[in-house]
Amino acid sequence: MVLVTLGTQTQKFERLLKAIEESSLNDEIIVQAGGSSDFLSKKMQIMKFINYEEMNKLIEKADYIITHGGTGSIIMPLQKNKKVIACARLEKYGEHINNHQQELVSIFVEEGYILELHENEKLDDVIKKFKNWQPKKYVSNTENFIKNLKKEIDRK
Repeated sequence: MVLVTLGTQTQKFERLLKAIEESSLNDEIIVQAGGSSDFLSKKMQIMKFINYEEMNKLIEKADYIITHGGTGSIIMPLQKNKKVIACARLEKYGEHINNHQQELVSIFVEEGYILELHENEKLDDVIKKFKNWQPKKYVSNTENFIKNLKKEIDRK
């Protein structure tokens, strides 16, 4: 099963849905599309929203995740050791208000955590890379951050 997460932005992200629709994927594909999408598909089960508990279950079940460039949408699957393909929402297509997702995706790619679907690339080509690619294991620094923050607060 492939899980696709598009976030909850008000802007549509049909460019990624079209890339999936045009791909040779024939797995079960479940999509969390957000409230603005009305994309119709013959190969994807598209839902506007998925609650947090169900999303966790779907991430666990998924073979891999295809997502937009949202921080939570990338980190959640990485914490569960899932392979992730991210496609940044771009301002020039009206998919977001700026290009911060492109910057974020680039950092995750450079660090070796995820693969990226570029705007002029076929999804099938990126999926082929999965066979010989092993992502860097994601280790959260949250606990360390909280400890250091508490130390700073206690010092004052």
